Amino acid sequence: MYLAKWTILLAVFWLLLSGFIQPLLLSFGAISVAIVLLVIKRMDVIDEQPRTIGSPLAALIYIPWLIYQIFLSSIQVTRLIWTGKTNVSPSIAKLPVSSVPENKKVLYANSITLTPGTLSVDLDEEEVTVHALESSSIDELKQGGMADKIAKTWGKTNG
Repeated sequence: MYLAKWTILLAVFWLLLSGFIQPLLLSFGAISVAIVLLVIKRMDVIDEQPRTIGSPLAALIYIPWLIYQIFLSSIQVTRLIWTGKTNVSPSIAKLPVSSVPENKKVLYANSITLTPGTLSVDLDEEEVTVHALESSSIDELKQGGMADKIAKTWGKTNG
């Protein structure tokens, strides 16, 4: 069943990117999708953990929230740059990822990196190392707003 979802997702993505509905190009798209499906199936056999496609509703909830966070961080970094270098207080900290679902820890680290002024340096099973231009950004992450949003959107254990 999940291969059918991957097929639909990849075919629609390919059509959106190509924009052409010609027999030759459609056949190239079908071949491309088939190759990717073979690679997905082979990866599932090797690591014995099939990757499923989650609910698009969760992404529709999380992505606008993340874009808003990126916007807020952009304003904060712009303000920091315009006021001069004296306000910069670079910090690095290790933050626990125990509240983030196991299969969403990479999403959490990437979300941190996407927000201007912060960068995920390392991620392991228990924590993510984050560098920030301001120590207040680390403090905000320690409050757990982003981790809680991911946990509430995708659930504690499922994907």
